[in-house]
Amino acid sequence: MQLRHVRTLLAPQDGTARVTCMAWSANSGRFAVCTAERVVLLYDEHGERRDKFSTKPADAKYGRKSYVVKGMAFSPDSTKIAIGQTDNIVYVYRIGEEWGDKKVICNKFIQMSAVTCLLWPAENTIVFGLAEGKVRLANTKNNKSSTIYGTDSYVVSLASYWSHSGSLQGSTEGCDKKIVAYGKEGNVIQTFDYSRDSSEKEFTTAAASPGGQAVVIGSYDRLRVLNWSPRRGAWEEAKPKEIPHLYTITSLAWKRDGSRLCAGTLCGGVEQFDCCLRRSIYKNKFEMTYVGPSQVIVKNLSTGTRVVLKSHYGYEIDEVKILGKDRYLVAHTSDTLLLGDINSNKLSEVAWQGSGGNEKFFFDNENVCMIFNAGELTLVEYGSNDILGSVRTEFVNPHLVSVRINERQQRGVEENKRLAYLIDIKTIATVDLVGNYSVGTVSHDSKIDWLELNETGHKLLFRDKKMRLQLYDIESSTKTTILNYCSYVQWVPGSDVVVAQSRNNLCIWYNIDAPERVTMFPLKGDVVNLERSDGKTEVIVSEGVNTVSYTLDEGLIEFGTAIDDEDYHRATAFLETLEMSTETEAMWKTLSKLALEARQLHIAERCFAALGNVAKARFLHETNAIADQAAQEHGGDGTDHYLVRARLAMLDKNYKLAEMIFLEQNATEEAMDMYQELHMWDECIVVAEAKGHPMLDKLRRGYYQWLLDTQQEEKAGEVQEGQGDYLAAVSLYLRAGLPAKAARLAMNRDELMTNGDVINRISTALIRGELFEQAGDLFEKVGNARKALECYCKGNAFLKAVELARLAFPAEVVKLEEAWGDHLVQQKQLDAAINHYIEARCSIKAIEAALGARQWKKAIYILDLQDKQTAAKYYPKIAQHYAALQEYEIAEELYIKGDQTKDAIDMYTQAGLWEQAHKLAIKCMSQEDVSVLYITQAQEMEKQGKYKEAERLYITVNEPDLAITMYKKCKMYDEMVRLVAKYHKDLLSDTHLHLGKELEVEGRLQEAEYHYLEAKDWKATVNMYRVNDMWEEAYRVAKAHGGANSYKQVAYMWAKSLGGEAAVKLLSKFGLLEMAIDHAADSGVFEFAFELARLSMKQKMPEIHLKYAMFLEDEGKFEEAEAEFIKAGKPKEAVLMFVHNQNWDAAQRVAEAHDPDSVADVLVGQARFAFEHREFQKAEAFLLRAQRPELAIKYYKEADMWSEALRICKEYVPGRLEELQKECGREAAKKGSGGTEGLLEQAREWEQAGEYARAVDCYLKVQDSSNSVLMEKCLLKVLPPDTSVTAGHKRAISNHSLEPKWAAAELYLNMDLIREAIDAFIEGEEWSKAKRVAKELDPRYGEYVDQRYKEYLKNQGKVDSLVGVDVMAALDMYAEQEQWEKCLEVAAKQNYKVLHKYVALYATHLIREGSWDKALSLYVQHGAPVNPQNFNIYKRLFVEMVNAPGMNCAEAYSSWADLRDVLFSLCENLVKSSEVNTPAHAEFETMLLISHYYATRSAAQGVKQLDTVAARLSISLLRHTDLLPADKAFYEAGIAAKAVNWENMAFIFLNRFLDFSDAIEEGNLDALDHSDFQNTDIPFEVPLPAHQHVPEEKREEVRDWVLTMSMDQRLEQVLPQDERDTYEASLVAAGTGVHSLPCVLTGYPVLRNKIEFKRPGREANKDTWNKFLMAVKTSHSPACQDVLKFLSQWCGGLPSTSFSFQ
Repeated sequence: MQLRHVRTLLAPQDGTARVTCMAWSANSGRFAVCTAERVVLLYDEHGERRDKFSTKPADAKYGRKSYVVKGMAFSPDSTKIAIGQTDNIVYVYRIGEEWGDKKVICNKFIQMSAVTCLLWPAENTIVFGLAEGKVRLANTKNNKSSTIYGTDSYVVSLASYWSHSGSLQGSTEGCDKKIVAYGKEGNVIQTFDYSRDSSEKEFTTAAASPGGQAVVIGSYDRLRVLNWSPRRGAWEEAKPKEIPHLYTITSLAWKRDGSRLCAGTLCGGVEQFDCCLRRSIYKNKFEMTYVGPSQVIVKNLSTGTRVVLKSHYGYEIDEVKILGKDRYLVAHTSDTLLLGDINSNKLSEVAWQGSGGNEKFFFDNENVCMIFNAGELTLVEYGSNDILGSVRTEFVNPHLVSVRINERQQRGVEENKRLAYLIDIKTIATVDLVGNYSVGTVSHDSKIDWLELNETGHKLLFRDKKMRLQLYDIESSTKTTILNYCSYVQWVPGSDVVVAQSRNNLCIWYNIDAPERVTMFPLKGDVVNLERSDGKTEVIVSEGVNTVSYTLDEGLIEFGTAIDDEDYHRATAFLETLEMSTETEAMWKTLSKLALEARQLHIAERCFAALGNVAKARFLHETNAIADQAAQEHGGDGTDHYLVRARLAMLDKNYKLAEMIFLEQNATEEAMDMYQELHMWDECIVVAEAKGHPMLDKLRRGYYQWLLDTQQEEKAGEVQEGQGDYLAAVSLYLRAGLPAKAARLAMNRDELMTNGDVINRISTALIRGELFEQAGDLFEKVGNARKALECYCKGNAFLKAVELARLAFPAEVVKLEEAWGDHLVQQKQLDAAINHYIEARCSIKAIEAALGARQWKKAIYILDLQDKQTAAKYYPKIAQHYAALQEYEIAEELYIKGDQTKDAIDMYTQAGLWEQAHKLAIKCMSQEDVSVLYITQAQEMEKQGKYKEAERLYITVNEPDLAITMYKKCKMYDEMVRLVAKYHKDLLSDTHLHLGKELEVEGRLQEAEYHYLEAKDWKATVNMYRVNDMWEEAYRVAKAHGGANSYKQVAYMWAKSLGGEAAVKLLSKFGLLEMAIDHAADSGVFEFAFELARLSMKQKMPEIHLKYAMFLEDEGKFEEAEAEFIKAGKPKEAVLMFVHNQNWDAAQRVAEAHDPDSVADVLVGQARFAFEHREFQKAEAFLLRAQRPELAIKYYKEADMWSEALRICKEYVPGRLEELQKECGREAAKKGSGGTEGLLEQAREWEQAGEYARAVDCYLKVQDSSNSVLMEKCLLKVLPPDTSVTAGHKRAISNHSLEPKWAAAELYLNMDLIREAIDAFIEGEEWSKAKRVAKELDPRYGEYVDQRYKEYLKNQGKVDSLVGVDVMAALDMYAEQEQWEKCLEVAAKQNYKVLHKYVALYATHLIREGSWDKALSLYVQHGAPVNPQNFNIYKRLFVEMVNAPGMNCAEAYSSWADLRDVLFSLCENLVKSSEVNTPAHAEFETMLLISHYYATRSAAQGVKQLDTVAARLSISLLRHTDLLPADKAFYEAGIAAKAVNWENMAFIFLNRFLDFSDAIEEGNLDALDHSDFQNTDIPFEVPLPAHQHVPEEKREEVRDWVLTMSMDQRLEQVLPQDERDTYEASLVAAGTGVHSLPCVLTGYPVLRNKIEFKRPGREANKDTWNKFLMAVKTSHSPACQDVLKFLSQWCGGLPSTSFSFQ
């Protein structure tokens, strides 16, 4: 509990002005303070002062200061205040209900001593204590007071215990600064001692909270708070409230709801504090203030109304909820449940053990709360603290429960509380909740979907699933169907009128006691509601967009109410106003019945008159006359007169009661007259006999004569028989046509049996009347057995006939038994007929009778004795019976005996026993029929909403896709995803994605997010939230699931959508501001970039201006770009832009204005432009202005204007002149004769300058083949006239290539340049001269000349000549020239090693060219040596071949056989070499095995009988997908399996192929699912193929087939297993790890029945081997014969060819 100061109600004064008393009213709406001036101030609950009045002394003469107010209390109704004073008096002031009402003293109680304290616990009862020690009670009703308790001590305080209206007394004699807490028995449970606290003063006052959960004790400047802890069972001290300068607290008052505490002080101040543990807002509509652990104030924020929810047991309240359209309160404590109606302020607290909050509350009834929990319905009436009732039911729909609590008052019934609910779906129970007993149960033949009691609880309406409306009268236990096709029904409030709708008719029962009387109106729409108010009842009908109301006849409704109120005069007066109709007639009948029961005979007479029942009306008229006369004579209403009572008994046809009433009054004559008038002679005579009436004989005679007169011969006969005249009686019986009665009399009288005439008359009459049994009895009695037997047979009295026949005619017994059975069958007594047919040995009839009589066990017993053909047709009928009894096993047995297995399947199907049905179905139906049956049934279940059952059916027949579709259609996405994950894991991601999109469209974004993220598509989630403007969610998802930059991108887009300061704050918060600015600028969103930079990072502005300028430049907006470049501080960029666009003026302007250094760049640009337009002078001027002569030289050189270039260079860059001249010379040389003149001129200049080297250089550069004279002159010029050759000459000449070569050679020889002379001869192809010079002048160059000759031959391609010189060089030459045949031919003449070197080179070449087949044939021709350098070639050949298309056919055999033979040869060679048992050897052995499988497959594909062998080989190859292209291998295996109808394997392999195909597209194998290949030897870790090996159209065909097959329920997506419980093609057993050898023909494991070869590790399956040999013999296939030949080599020989088919 916490105290928080709210406000000061009364300001304190400077001196002592003690607040003596304070009090809150019971309704918490008023607060009273009594001041030191004895004035009572009145405040409202908000603390506003609204009124005041002065108190009075007991005697005015003593003055106003003669007393002190010691006690003050409000009355329970808050309209009065009692004030106890020390001048020995208690005053009661009426203060009224409104503020400002006049205050008057309404009671005063004068006492003998001062009043010390006062309470007002109950209406009219005031309790107060006196100084002399008495506790007295004042009664405000009679203005008297009395002592209830006396003691000698001063009464200090009183306290009341509200729930028991009791009082407590306390005494004190000083203060010791201790607080002592006492238990219920008065024992001390806790003490708080503050005597050592020097700051604590004495305690002056204390107050407990209304709930008793807290106590506040006042002292000096301090309020101490003690809180009761229910868990600890002890008081806990809270932090004290210290208030400086408050001074001593003299009075405390707590508001009744516990939310406020007021404290009065010694100085006259009053402070108000808020008291609460916690406060919360619920749904933005209600404020919850927890003022204590067990007390909560609930305040409606819109209306201001308050409800105080409190646990009477002091339990701590957990959470308070407001449910039922914000009207009803629900709260739990540890042991109780609190409920309340806010509107009526009715609160309940009932014992309730915690159920984990699983209760369901229904608030449809205003008087009672229905709580469903764990199959139990509990009812709690608002305002009552006891559970009204609880019942067990599983049906929690409020439409299936009806409660009526005192809804219409009935005479003589104080409390009427009834409940109707469902025990099961077809049974209603009604319970009286007052006596807590069952009123009755209603069993129905169909499921009930709605029920409701009428307001009195005497009638029950209910409707079943077939739309039939039933009325059940609880008093009479009668059930009536009153309407079919009922779509709406309701009781009219306040009456027993029923309104219902049937198709297009509105049906109204104004008198439900006559349900056949119904008023009907045609309707267009549907009834939606029923409203009754202001004396008018309207049915609201929705007609499409319009709503129409139909008004009911209020008078007819009023009649029913009058009847209920037993106001029959009002009912009659009302019916008088109506015309006669079926409804009115029913009401008159009801009223007549009730009026008679109430003995209101005049009303009853009027009713019968209205109904046209003249007899009853007249009879009642006479009765009323008698009653009126009796009333005049004896008083009263006359209905107690015996004649009236007797006549009413007669009217009720209770003649015995009337007789008793007459005889009680000794009115024998009246009783006899009554019977005579009614022709009840027998009763009349009995009365006469009993009373000994003198007219008895005359009465008898008169009776007999009357019988004869009225032709009642039978009755007359009985009279004669009674009087002993038997002959006369027989005659009368026969006259009356009653021969049987005559026969009975005759057979009982011996004297008549001997009278033959009588016997003949009787027997003739009996036979004429077809009373054959009686005639037979008569004949048997007189001994005529044959006649008796005939009569018995005619009369079907077979028991007597058989008994007679057994004695008289034994041979006829069997025939009689059959006839007896036939008769019983005709009489539908089939049960009885069975034994008679058995006696007559008529088995078929006995069986049919047993079936008809439903004697099933007897029928089975008889059938079991018959032959099968006879019995077969009867078994199914019996089976149907047992199926109906759910004895399915017996039924199944019978169906099977009757050859009707399909009916047994149907039985199991209808019963939902799908496993049994499936087990039976697969025995006798095709898989397709089973599927159709199950799918049809599943669709039916689906329509009924039984989705789990439907799913089970679909799964049973392997149709998970249909179940998935069903869940998708019903939007049960969790179930859908569960199935997809189980059966289509590969589609799970797509499914999540699809669901995400659907949910997004529906606006269910949270669910959509879940599915998108499950599909790993976080981008779609972000996009969804972005579109819906939910940026926080988008950011959350991007951060949690996106990459490093994704959430930054989202934050950027979010900020962009916000703009302005908000964008800056957001980006700053995420630390992404600078990144966002850069991104915006780079993305061209400059406006946003400028906005962000302007608001937050001004230093980034120049950078953005620069980017914007570049963007504008690209867009061609040069003026705007110029402005932006300048803003960015980059004018040079603007200049360059204008230069680039040849806008020289603009460039000049910008340069001069903003960047003078760039003026030169402008001039250079203009110069370049001028050069391009060949304005050389202009260009030269620009460049010289720009001080860039080197550019002028460059441009002249490019324009081939060397003279100009040299001129500029000479003038402005003399240092580069020499270099330029050299360059000029080089260019002249390049250009040939065109530049000859220039070279000659230059040479002359060098020569004159003595620069011979340079002169030679120039002369030697002269190249003009067309002018040989000139060339010779130049060569001669090279040698000086004195023929002395200097080193400079030699060096110059040797550095040049001279033409013509012979001349040059001669020149070189003259100069002793031997090497150069030889080279010149070689270049002139003068080989013999070159050899001679080398031989004669310098033998060292002999080898050099030979080498150059070889090179020459090579270069010239003269290989044939080269062979004689250098064979290896020639071979290399052949290889280079790709003359491979010649190369190999020459190489073959060398040695094996040389040959295989060039074979390898040729093979490599062919493989590169894509001709792997030719490369392979090389090794077939020349063998495969064990040369490690060749290993890669062999591997490459293998890889090329297994990847090659078109190799999966019989025609490919020769290629596969070649590869196999080459690899076999290699492996045989490896075994003999040093490479044996190396990893390379193992790898080639595996390749050999694979090649053998491929070759054998091609061979088998050419022979029809071996198609399964080919398929098995394709499947066996899958274990080598680490070496083979996986997609191709799975495709071939799948197609092969499909071809031999192994659909399960085909489906799995082709599905895997599609997975690989998708992986190739995606570029990784991460998404591959290996679940189908667990526990097999098919590898998971395989290389991803680089490209698709199967064409697109073939892939599409496979995709379509797989999709089709996935819908086939018969298909099992599991690989077939063998006796090892392992995949049949796996070499390794799953459980044991045992490794089996592969069959040499199929690759499948050889488990038993094996053929072993000589070479270890080679085995074959005997059946496969025999099959293969047979195929070879029959087909003469060369390929298969070649396979056998290879096996013979590979396996070390073949076994004997004898066949073994054991």
